[in-house]
Amino acid sequence: MKVAVPKETRPGELRVALVPKDVKTLAKLGLEVVVEAGAGRTSAISDEEYVAAGARVVTTAAEALAGAGIVLRVSPPSLSGPDEVGGIERGAILVSFLNPFANPDLVRRLATTGVTSLAMELVPRITRAQSMDALSSQATAAGYKAVLLAATHLPRFLPMFTTAAGTIRPGKALILGAGVAGLQAIATSRRLGAIVEAFDVRPAVKEHVQSLGAKFLEAEHSVTAEGEGGYAKELSEDQHKRELELLAGAIVTADVVIATAQIPGRRAPILITEDMVKSMKPGSVIVDLAAETGGNCALTRAGETVVVGGVKIIGPTNIAATIPVHASQMYSRNIVTLVGEFVGKDGKLALDFTNDVVGPSTLTHGGEVKNDRVRQAIGG
Repeated sequence: MKVAVPKETRPGELRVALVPKDVKTLAKLGLEVVVEAGAGRTSAISDEEYVAAGARVVTTAAEALAGAGIVLRVSPPSLSGPDEVGGIERGAILVSFLNPFANPDLVRRLATTGVTSLAMELVPRITRAQSMDALSSQATAAGYKAVLLAATHLPRFLPMFTTAAGTIRPGKALILGAGVAGLQAIATSRRLGAIVEAFDVRPAVKEHVQSLGAKFLEAEHSVTAEGEGGYAKELSEDQHKRELELLAGAIVTADVVIATAQIPGRRAPILITEDMVKSMKPGSVIVDLAAETGGNCALTRAGETVVVGGVKIIGPTNIAATIPVHASQMYSRNIVTLVGEFVGKDGKLALDFTNDVVGPSTLTHGGEVKNDRVRQAIGG
């Protein structure tokens, strides 16, 4: 069976779905890998490296997609263009980030064209699927890069310095959300010498936060909301009010705020109000990793940097793509492991929707939207 790896077409997408090392892994499953020329260039991978690993390199995406039984991508294909959704053959399997809750037209198009799609966002958070959890692997890159981005824009040092010109006190970082991105942001902030505080509505993460050397912010009255699969869920109105009061007291002294809080399939919760921004010191920096789902800051604009009262609010989109070498390596391992769940050693498809990873990850199949949560959310 042929596996196609087309060049990514989303503006700013520098990652590639498959690295040469994992071409060999797929070959052991009896799969032939065909890569579009230049697909790995922005991840520092040459066409020659793919060839050396056993892949065949072709000139265009159309050549790569023709006759492919499996298509591997990082970002969702677009609805327009013959080499995007239209280039995937009926009955083929697409494995990619698909952002299904925000892309109802794409979901319906995949269903009507008879494409079986597995969305990397839908991989369940179970122990057995950790090696396939691309949300977590890419969140690691995002949390790390967010702190570096903040430090770049901060007009002050983060670490303490003792110099002949006097002692410079360490900066303070506040991390909102202690999932994978948040924990990586805590670790990176600590490595840069900042004093770190963190907040999360899930009490279970307190130990993780403290193990990284950060202070865990807790309200006098409980502010907790842990949902299915260890994700956060939406707070009640009263709980959200107490949450904002807690954060308002902490944000005043923060030099850097990294906001990472998201709720699957919902708009990101507002954790930083306009009044909170105005209470911060001029020169402080907010990096809002939830920008693409509305933002944790009320003033965030996705893909832009906004300055209010001397405070920079940065709303990066697709930040993991700015570390394409290692982000691609991690993503490739995730996607190849997932492929191994539905391809037998003889290279033949073995789609089993009772499989505890394949079933929940499948978005479309047989002309319909297979995932119940997505079908209910998009209304069809």
